Amino acid sequence: MDALENGHGHGHAHGSRHGSGHDHHGHGHPHHHHPGHAHTHSHDHYYRSDSHHAHHQHSGSQHRNSDNHATSGVTGATVVASGLAGTGSSQQNLASGTLSRDPSKTPEFDNEKLRPPSRASVGSHRTHTTVSSRFSFRSWYRTAPKLWARFRGKNRDIPSIFESARNTATCSILNVLLIFIPFAWASHFHWKNDNLTFALCFLGIIPLENLFDFGGEQMGYYVGRELGELVIITMNNTVEATLAIILLKKCELRILQATIVGVVLLHLLLLPGTAFLTGGARIWEQNLHPHPTQLNASLLTIGILTVLIPTSFFAALDNGTSAESLVSDHTRSMFLQMSHGLAVILLLVYITSRIFLHNPPGEGNALQPAPGAPLEIHQEEARLLEERPKVTSGFCILLLLATIAVLAVTAEMLVESIEHVREDGGIQEEWFGLILLPIVSFSADGAVAIMYFVRAALFLEPEPPATLAKARAIDLSVQFTLFWMPFLVLLGWWIGKPLILLFDLYEVAITLGAIFLVNYVTADSKTNWAEGFILVAFYFMIALCTWFYPGQETVAEMLNCGTVAEALVEAAAGTLTE
Repeated sequence: MDALENGHGHGHAHGSRHGSGHDHHGHGHPHHHHPGHAHTHSHDHYYRSDSHHAHHQHSGSQHRNSDNHATSGVTGATVVASGLAGTGSSQQNLASGTLSRDPSKTPEFDNEKLRPPSRASVGSHRTHTTVSSRFSFRSWYRTAPKLWARFRGKNRDIPSIFESARNTATCSILNVLLIFIPFAWASHFHWKNDNLTFALCFLGIIPLENLFDFGGEQMGYYVGRELGELVIITMNNTVEATLAIILLKKCELRILQATIVGVVLLHLLLLPGTAFLTGGARIWEQNLHPHPTQLNASLLTIGILTVLIPTSFFAALDNGTSAESLVSDHTRSMFLQMSHGLAVILLLVYITSRIFLHNPPGEGNALQPAPGAPLEIHQEEARLLEERPKVTSGFCILLLLATIAVLAVTAEMLVESIEHVREDGGIQEEWFGLILLPIVSFSADGAVAIMYFVRAALFLEPEPPATLAKARAIDLSVQFTLFWMPFLVLLGWWIGKPLILLFDLYEVAITLGAIFLVNYVTADSKTNWAEGFILVAFYFMIALCTWFYPGQETVAEMLNCGTVAEALVEAAAGTLTE
């Protein structure tokens, strides 16, 4: 599988899935056959004219040489079928001599017309997979009936409602923390203690986050691995998205912006760093799925560049010598229009990227593992088909809806207690939004990681090390940056909250550095525990420096639900009072 992941020397993955594989020796034109002469060029290939696929009759078999290839006046040829060998590595496509034009003497292509490959499929040094150039949604239509049957659990042993409830209650020891939720509600409505309410809500959200993860994992049994990953990512972002929506509703725009950046940093650095540390502690290196990893690098880059454009635009403005002349309602109105347009473009980028990942070009590729996917991904899909789920699909949907409802109430109480807690603790607003609030979503994963180390310390039998790294947190950052951030901007436009994509320069700088580091670490689609420690270390560097950072005043003055002029007057009055 190394050759498949690194993308070198394997021609077309899985042995001519959409055309014959090439050795990529650099010739850009097909060679014509001359009778009586033996050709030894490696890309003198032929494939079927009536199909986009060139699969041989036995795609998993070893390469076979036929003695019947030798004909009168023509040198014999060896026909090679590329595919996965027993070890899972990609075989080289070999071709020596010329292929007999007599169909009766070529068992691999019996009774089929042969023609040279098109110019588009040869002459390139880059490894690629040739697919149909025509994009359609027929793959979705063909997949839909099977997906619906799988979702209903047809011909499958599924648990009862009672068993589903029991499995949910015992899915994690973190569920005992659910007892804090009624106490948090009582503290908010009756005891009126903001500090206690914040602490209880913080603890109560931890098991809710774990239930989202459990529900998303169980949905994978009914919708498959590919679509299940999207469900899990969306569910794991629900806590942060709910907090962000409530902050927007309460018009805490400055804390909201800091929380958006904090969530992205948490998912880019702390979560994957912890996963690489725990997963790679007993193995030399782990592999990442190269297909989404390469796309994620581009998506993260365009996400931070979208924020960098308004920031650099604001820094380049020259409307006078004083900050008051630059910070105005007119300037904010200009950035609002700019932000609305950028938000729409970001949403389109995210939607098209999901279509590319889950319904790539070609027939029959919808919701299937991408070409060149590691063996572990195919094994995971097989496991989801064979294993018995712990809950039914209907129960899982009801569980997720109920969890969202409880989370919405609890998160709103937490947000309402923020101001009092921040003032009593003397915490900088920037650190509160950038570090403390996003940590809520990490609490469940952090608790699981701690329990993992406790098990190891008690000399219990650990799980075997996985060779496929868990980098789902990076996908969480991609979704939050390209979907939830523009969604919040457009939602603010709808409800009259002036959320703009003009971020604090410090926040943009550290996010840009985090994306650069993550892209560098995952560039080779491999990782190890040392690189995981680097990601965690950089996150703590940011947390340390943010503790002393007061925030950029000019940006904060433009992030309020009143007029900018009123904000300037209040800021001046506060300065005089001090």
